[in-house]
Amino acid sequence: MFREMRRKRQQLSQAECAEIFERGTSGVLALCGDEGYPYAVPISYFYEDGKIYFHSAKSGHKIDSVKREEKASFCVIDQDRIIPEEYTTYFRSAIAFGKIRILEKDEEKRGAIEKLAVKYAPEESDESRSRAIEREWKPLCMLEMKVEHMTGKEAIELVRN
Repeated sequence: MFREMRRKRQQLSQAECAEIFERGTSGVLALCGDEGYPYAVPISYFYEDGKIYFHSAKSGHKIDSVKREEKASFCVIDQDRIIPEEYTTYFRSAIAFGKIRILEKDEEKRGAIEKLAVKYAPEESDESRSRAIEREWKPLCMLEMKVEHMTGKEAIELVRN
């Protein structure tokens, strides 16, 4: 169902892909947008156990797209170092493909937003995070993407090193 990578020597292992998703702080979520146009949006996230979680408002282009089509992809760039003298970049990135859904149950939604909050504000107290979540709870929507396939690639120069 998913294509094989053409340049296999540059392909990252599943473990390396997962590490990229675990340490990344933002990526680009790609959905099927209006009129069949791709809709790709930069977004914060957290990755855990083969699932990627995102926050959202309850309405807008992203939610309309998720409701229309559950298939999605998500890309994280781990490294992108420009090497001017070689006219290239030394890059490392990973892409996940899967199905995305809106978390409907409050306990699922609460668990997801708490983990997202811990990732981005690890020094905050539980009480402080809880107050912030409560303040934003009513308009908050959480999305879960179950990863069906992930792949990653790095520049050939990184493979050689």
